[in-house]
Amino acid sequence: MGCFVLIATLLLATGFSYYIYHTAKRKGWFDIKVSYCTTLPYSAAGLRVGDPVKLMGFDVGEITRIDTQPPEDIFNVYVEFRIRSPYFGYLWTEGSRARVLPSDFMGNRILEVTKGTNGVPTHLTWEIREYTVRDALEFPEPHRKAFLNAVNLPDQTNNIVPLQPIDRDHLQRLAEAGIDRIKVVDRAAETKQVTAVWSVISNCYLPYSPKAKPYWLPPDEAPALTERLDIMLQEIDRNLPSFFAMTNQLTEILTNAALLTAHADQLLVQSQPLLTNLTTISAILTNAEGGLGRWLLPPDLYAQTLTTLSNANETLTNASATLTNASAMLVTANTNLGALIAQLEQPLQNLSTIISNLNLQVQANTNFVTTLHALVAHTDDLIQGLKRHWLFRGAFREKPTNVPPAKPTSSQSRDSKGATRMRELTR
Repeated sequence: MGCFVLIATLLLATGFSYYIYHTAKRKGWFDIKVSYCTTLPYSAAGLRVGDPVKLMGFDVGEITRIDTQPPEDIFNVYVEFRIRSPYFGYLWTEGSRARVLPSDFMGNRILEVTKGTNGVPTHLTWEIREYTVRDALEFPEPHRKAFLNAVNLPDQTNNIVPLQPIDRDHLQRLAEAGIDRIKVVDRAAETKQVTAVWSVISNCYLPYSPKAKPYWLPPDEAPALTERLDIMLQEIDRNLPSFFAMTNQLTEILTNAALLTAHADQLLVQSQPLLTNLTTISAILTNAEGGLGRWLLPPDLYAQTLTTLSNANETLTNASATLTNASAMLVTANTNLGALIAQLEQPLQNLSTIISNLNLQVQANTNFVTTLHALVAHTDDLIQGLKRHWLFRGAFREKPTNVPPAKPTSSQSRDSKGATRMRELTR
């Protein structure tokens, strides 16, 4: 009997231990946990201690503390939460935020953290050791290890950034710069605890301590759904008067539209005769024998118009023939003019030659013009003398005309008397 009780007790203890183990494993009691915090600008409505924390839709932790901020702080609410491994490895120094989002229509909200996009992880679980540069040069595979923190080289070029893989060139430069010891992260050696945490103030990794303050994530809080509904209702309340005014205007528009449709119906009834007349007119206009002219012109005027158009057609035909003859004459004249110009070309060339020769003669004999002028003057005197001589006077007598002779002036009468005496004396 005692053995049976002992065996039953052992089985019960084993089952209870197994249950506790699986419960602890399911709840993450054996997982590494890291504390984070954020500060909200609005309120903690809808958030409770123990609520899960989401990451990409997964439950990765829980809220551990919700409290108010000091009165002088710019934020209102302090929220602290823990993230289990390996999920805190998704939280980096850039891109990771704590978002508070509505979860339902009852005012509940959830806390969600976002995956980092740049920077470095906030916490490390790799093994960290300190080596001399000489020992680091002897690493068989240095690219599997990385520098823990940034190292500024003296030349300020190609400085080492946190978690940059180690290569021998950088180690040689560190040795030349006089840097003796470095902290190295072994990415292949994963530990069961957090080894380093990023310090925003120091801008480097520091050794992790469970008593250290939680890592702060910037908040991204949306107002609660009830607040948003309240704002929406207030906006609707403000816009209701204008909405009612718009509905009144819409009612007036519909009333006017009904009146317009009634008037349009009356106009359609009244326009039936007009449509009949338009149909008749269109039938006349579609006549292929000139329905528009027969409709617009009286019969007499229509006949006169046809006669006028026929005469105009004949006139245009004659004018076309005349223009054709004129065109032919112009072509002939153009041909004759070309021939005439061709015939005049040789005489013009001869005349040009004569003028050129005459010009040469004149240039050669400078007294030619003077002599010619004197010859012309003497010839004129000779002709004037012949006109006065009684023997040749008749040859220069002017022919009689029907113009009555002009009355002689006193000087002319005296000249005529003198001439008469001269003729008498000459006889």
